Amino acid sequence: MSERETRRRAVLAAALPHVPFDGWTGRLLDRAAADLGLPGGETHRLFPGGASELLGFFAAEADRRMIEGLAAGHIDSLRVRERIALAVRIRLEAALPHREAVRRALAFYAMPHNAPAGTAALYRTVDAIWRALGDASTDFNFYTKRALLAGVYAATLLFWLDDRAEETAATWRFLDRRIADVMRIQKVRGRLSEHLPSLDRIVAALCRGLARRGVL
Repeated sequence: MSERETRRRAVLAAALPHVPFDGWTGRLLDRAAADLGLPGGETHRLFPGGASELLGFFAAEADRRMIEGLAAGHIDSLRVRERIALAVRIRLEAALPHREAVRRALAFYAMPHNAPAGTAALYRTVDAIWRALGDASTDFNFYTKRALLAGVYAATLLFWLDDRAEETAATWRFLDRRIADVMRIQKVRGRLSEHLPSLDRIVAALCRGLARRGVL
């Protein structure tokens, strides 16, 4: 790990306790600088994009820890649905100490001018999950897997934010139900593809066009 990356992580760690009070705003970088005893401009040099870049780094760090958690486990014997559930669970459990920061992140991304960054962060998370699980698809399945998982992850994240049950047990039951729903959708799509063999090619071409335009 580079020295710059180490310093960025230190800034994030110092900023997180302030997020519940200040939200993801430019003040976070100044507060982190004060806590770390750094010149005010130093944190801004580390995150020239301001609070938005700091939040993106927060999400990227959570993705990194999720990937490491999966790599440390024994997932080869698990079914695909079990691997997905485990990945989402690791991702959310790691964020548990910072649940209010996650809530504030959703409020930040809900603002229209921040929505593209929020969509990009969600895509990076679901893409990281699929890649960590060994997905090597390049066709229509590449897009459908990520789109369906994005729906599962987003719904589970919202449920998790308000789950006060012991060990957030209700969230994991909710997650299992959402994954089961997706599995049923996939079965229906498979049957449709048998009767409409060109469907996958058409949708794949459409998704590639959207990706080139930066929509996906």
